[in-house]
Amino acid sequence: MFTNLDAAVKWIESIKRFGDKYDLSRMELACNILGNPENDLVVIHVAGTNGKGSTVSYLKNILLSEGYNVGAFTSPYIVRFNERITYNYNDITSEELLYYINKVYSLHYEVLEKYNDAISFFELITLISLLFFKDKNCDFVIYEVGLGGRLDATNIVKPIITAITNINFDHMHILGSTLEEIAFCKLGIVKEGIPLVTSEINPDLLEMFKDYCEKKKANLTIVNEKDITNPQYGELTSFKYKEEDFLIKMMGTHQVVNASLAIEIVKQLNNLKKTNVSLSNIELGLLKTNWPGRLETFGSIVLDGAHNIGGATVLRDSMRALYKDKYIKVLFTSMADKEYFDVIQVLETFADEIHFTDFDYARCETAQNLYSVSSHPKKYLESNVDDALESLTDLKDNEILLITGSLYFISLVRKKIK
Repeated sequence: MFTNLDAAVKWIESIKRFGDKYDLSRMELACNILGNPENDLVVIHVAGTNGKGSTVSYLKNILLSEGYNVGAFTSPYIVRFNERITYNYNDITSEELLYYINKVYSLHYEVLEKYNDAISFFELITLISLLFFKDKNCDFVIYEVGLGGRLDATNIVKPIITAITNINFDHMHILGSTLEEIAFCKLGIVKEGIPLVTSEINPDLLEMFKDYCEKKKANLTIVNEKDITNPQYGELTSFKYKEEDFLIKMMGTHQVVNASLAIEIVKQLNNLKKTNVSLSNIELGLLKTNWPGRLETFGSIVLDGAHNIGGATVLRDSMRALYKDKYIKVLFTSMADKEYFDVIQVLETFADEIHFTDFDYARCETAQNLYSVSSHPKKYLESNVDDALESLTDLKDNEILLITGSLYFISLVRKKIK
């Protein structure tokens, strides 16, 4: 048992991130031992390749604005470990986190000894959240899927509504090499008779969504691009969804879609009589929402955790819309298991120069390897992150520094910049 949080977090982060077998058997076993806390939660379950965290944040703030008590589970963290699990406007406290880590610490070794199986890091974090949210007696809990959907640890929950933001290439070594295979994994969160709302726009995938939901007798609602009109980008972004006006603080063309998805989820919950959220509180909740590391600006410095081809594509569109007359410098690194070649190709379409670096993290690709796959005419190798930041943050009036490629990297850099 642990007496301080640092030691507790060090232990839990030392556990293997995902299990050797990708199924729900360990979660089912663990939840049974813990008294099935998942059965006491009213859950909104959100999957998708990109935009999950932002959508969860919009939803949370809309429900909070109406006065509901709301838990939210997201990953990974940007500022500190505690932010993975929130209750209302606050992260789980360090004292609470220590208490629940000690609970799953005992569970971890019980399962190891009795069943010769090791609960993974992400499963342990999910179990902590289930226990915490049950004890908090939340009105609603919003769960962001960690990896895929069908076999993700969060899929132990029994939701009242599900959402899928989009389908794109990521984690192909686990989820599959085609969009259809990845979509099949994401659709695994859809339960019999439980509605699904999606902002996916690929016609072929939408046919797959329709067929799947029909078999599950699950009502499908699609956020139609035609219903999102008149986006205006500035310090605040304004747009219309189904002829109603909304404002958001979060930057980027994709945030209009994420916000519209959140609006539609709440509309469907209202229709189902699960919530009674007013239009004014939808507006207020959207406007209150911030999400660190997603097109987050510090003067002329932009942080964005785009780490796959979908994220890079929306980042490109947003940078072109927001900074079309600026000289854009990019500082990039990536995890070795990501499709960084494809991401770099997208970055090269709008970056005026690209700087490649790495940092002290086990999964990080080397700066040299990243540099070697780039064909940009102005590419630079940065062997030291601190030196790179010192030189690159000295910007002229017409220059923007975009730091991107990994949310773990953004977490590190954000602390240095702040």
